[in-house]
Amino acid sequence: MQLTTLALLILIPLLVWRVYLRLRQIFVRQESLLWRHKAGFAFFAFLLLAAAITLRSDLLALSSLGAGVLGGAWLAFFALKKTRIETVGRRYFYKPYDRFGILVCMLFAARVLQVFLEIYMNRQSEHPQPFTFETGLYHPLSCLAFGLLAGYLANFSLGMLRWRRAQPALPEQP
Repeated sequence: MQLTTLALLILIPLLVWRVYLRLRQIFVRQESLLWRHKAGFAFFAFLLLAAAITLRSDLLALSSLGAGVLGGAWLAFFALKKTRIETVGRRYFYKPYDRFGILVCMLFAARVLQVFLEIYMNRQSEHPQPFTFETGLYHPLSCLAFGLLAGYLANFSLGMLRWRRAQPALPEQP
């Protein structure tokens, strides 16, 4: 075993733990801002549309993306039910249900890490195979992980946007 491989095996669990700690900081109580929900929905809907247009020639990758979006929307539906919402004065706050969000983000991070490991192992082999853009990013697992993440975040943003628009206007304070 080479020294770089050994170092990689030691650093991967530390990297995963660091990603997990960073995600825990994201899924905390935060103020519900209407522009943030609009931007989140528009951004992830645009990413999904761009990915679908790019993958239109590969039916397996496109169907994996669609399955990921459906799975992400389903998880976002249940996460919205478990999201804690409160009104303090004239401001709205929410604490997203962190288990589904962290799960989806960690699955995507695991797939990205797997692609990097495939590239690394391919470079270290005696007979490296050409690794193209289509090999890594058009792979059905990559499309499934991306669809799951983008579908979850787009539908969560849409749900929060719908909730905020349904709230009555708060009275003016003197």
